[in-house]
Amino acid sequence: MRLAAIDIGSNAIRLQVTNVLEYEGKTTFKRMEYVRFPLRLGQDVFELTEENPTHRIGMVSTEKFLKLMHAFSLLIELYQVDDYMACATSAMREAENGSALVAKVKQDYGLDIEIIDGEREADIINNALLSYLEPAKNYLHIDVGGGSTELNLYIDKQKVAARSFAIGSVRRLNVRTSLDQVWEEMCQWIKTHITDHKYKVTAMGTGGNINKLFELSGHKAGMPLAVGKLVGVRDFLANHTLEERINKLQLNADRADVILPAADIYISVMKWAKATSILVPNVGLKDGVMQLLYEKHMILK
Repeated sequence: MRLAAIDIGSNAIRLQVTNVLEYEGKTTFKRMEYVRFPLRLGQDVFELTEENPTHRIGMVSTEKFLKLMHAFSLLIELYQVDDYMACATSAMREAENGSALVAKVKQDYGLDIEIIDGEREADIINNALLSYLEPAKNYLHIDVGGGSTELNLYIDKQKVAARSFAIGSVRRLNVRTSLDQVWEEMCQWIKTHITDHKYKVTAMGTGGNINKLFELSGHKAGMPLAVGKLVGVRDFLANHTLEERINKLQLNADRADVILPAADIYISVMKWAKATSILVPNVGLKDGVMQLLYEKHMILK
């Protein structure tokens, strides 16, 4: 069985095609294709400018987006995918022309796209996280995207609280107006649901930026990353110019600028929650989508 997931984010758009192998009672997910295209839809949507006076995806980005969806639809056809799911997150749901673009993609290429809210996004990612949660432990899941940050509190493997906040790496980079109120709301949410109850939590981070920060830390996969070490990686990056991050540290251009504002969100949330370390399982929305699709087909068998 072949499955495909499309993640239309605020900073980049991803397609993954996976072959599900079932042999001798064991199920294996083998990645066949992975494409990440750095189309920053959030740059068009999150801030009003003279060039873009409305919260719309502009003409240049629209043209690239349609070409990319055409290419993805062809790859899905060529790989003879049995089922797929395409999800669009913060930038697309806030764009005034988001629904119109989704309708055009359906009309022109037959590709269905679901614009999901923050709660739905978190629920999908959680499908991929559950196997990493240990019983009798408390976790604060932090997912920082380009346009929003999702926080989910788990007590003994049960999600007991969740909230989506309109602050993310691309939004912080492009919005010149103050985001102080959102920071305060996020801090207060953590105080109300975690520190006031004296929960001791381990942070669990998802998102492309935390994956890269973990990689730069040199830590062994599966090991927790101390908040002090994360601050050290953030400071190391901050001591390099954007040009140095791209050319010397070999970061992708669309990662090199957003990684610092993303790091600040992870670090701030951890400190507010008094979390001393963070686990980085290297899973995301596309992995949750794969799990959903697989479960759907198991039910139908």
